[in-house]
Amino acid sequence: MLTLGSCEDDLDQTPLSNGSVPAFFKTAVDFEQAMNAVYSQLRGYPDRVLILSDLRSDNFYGVSSQGVRDWDAINNFNTTLSVSPYMSDTWASDFGAIFRANTMLDQLKANGSVVSEGLRLRYEGEARFLRAFHYFDLVRMFGRVPVIDKALLPQEVAKIPRGSVEEVYNLIIGDLEYAKDNLPLNYTGANVGRVTSGAAKGLLALVYLTRSGPTYGIDGPGLASNENNKALALLNEVIDSKRYSLVSSYANVFSYTNENNSEVLFDVQYIVGNGATHPGVMVPDNYFTSLQIPFGSRGIEIKPVSNDFLSILAANDDRRAASVQTGYLVANVAENRTVLKKYISAAGRGTGNTDWPINFIVMRYADILLMKAEAILRGGGGTQADALKAVNEVRTRAKQPALTSLTMAQLLDERRREFLGEGLRWHDLVRSGTVLTTMNAWIAKEDASGKMRRNIGANDIIYAVPLNELSATPGLYDQNPGY
Repeated sequence: MLTLGSCEDDLDQTPLSNGSVPAFFKTAVDFEQAMNAVYSQLRGYPDRVLILSDLRSDNFYGVSSQGVRDWDAINNFNTTLSVSPYMSDTWASDFGAIFRANTMLDQLKANGSVVSEGLRLRYEGEARFLRAFHYFDLVRMFGRVPVIDKALLPQEVAKIPRGSVEEVYNLIIGDLEYAKDNLPLNYTGANVGRVTSGAAKGLLALVYLTRSGPTYGIDGPGLASNENNKALALLNEVIDSKRYSLVSSYANVFSYTNENNSEVLFDVQYIVGNGATHPGVMVPDNYFTSLQIPFGSRGIEIKPVSNDFLSILAANDDRRAASVQTGYLVANVAENRTVLKKYISAAGRGTGNTDWPINFIVMRYADILLMKAEAILRGGGGTQADALKAVNEVRTRAKQPALTSLTMAQLLDERRREFLGEGLRWHDLVRSGTVLTTMNAWIAKEDASGKMRRNIGANDIIYAVPLNELSATPGLYDQNPGY
């Protein structure tokens, strides 16, 4: 599915929220390949979100030895991020996917009769889900972005300014409402891995929780909209469907031989020969050497798991053994820091360090359960007993004692333990309203070397608009405050 990455030349235009409108699709095969091309834009998403969410957060202390790596500016809250390749890649990749989704939707309207009615509805649901997914990524990373709901010519895009956060959300919610009502519950055979109605409901619930977060006085993802009740209703629908369940072993959720398991709502699919790179994004070369994985040098430094994170992860917690490795030997030299090993398998590896045949899980059932507890604690309905039941299902799987009461701080800690290295932590902190107090306290404690900025503020919650986008059509976009 992810190998059919057509239309790459279209994405080289600037600004990268545009592309050239293709000719009409004429056959069912044209539509199938076009749909696969929308999915193919997910390929680099895991690598980006690990850096922009996990490394940005208190989960990792990722200061490089010389302070010159591209990711240093992310970790250190540098105010010159407009020139970061992570900014331009995120903007370009998300808008590249949006352009492909818009093209697909336009062509379904113009010539969709060449496919069956059922397939046309499914394709529209898939395309609208993926458009919403990428717009949600953009609004959480940049706040205001151009709102484009059809394939446009470059000269047309050059006249569209950044829309409001509310306008972005209106498109996202409309797309996900359609997707949840028109996508199937599940797939079989070669279609396993495509988005489902459950995935649409789960993502829409997260959208409502995010919108309900505080504004911090910026044009960011929070609108203080108090829609936690809408999130809870959707999460209960996912749970009541009985379509998903926790895998009995935490480690087995991420097993190379247990992909597309009962816990997965939505993931990015990879296969041998067209594998992933995310397993090695947070892992230094010498850890591969210690496992006798002969991938050679990539020049990747260690991004160690933070001491603060380790302090809340009990020694007998199953998630510790599955997620992290504290200390290892390389040529009889000890590395005493802790690395993320959740996605590494010496037996399951592919042909090289850019070819790991392991899917990246974007949303899973444990997240549904813990979001339900969050919606309840934030006043969306339900009872403390309902919230405890959801959280304790997750804790029991990890061999941890059941809680008898629950606060938001406890819930955030549980999410932190459960989702290390899954790209959720920064967004969790932003959504909960605790990102500034948590991160400033953590930096003061963890950054003994003094390489990170102190006392980050609200402007650091979202990222800088890429400089190349500002320069493409001068005056069309403004820069986010603080950069």
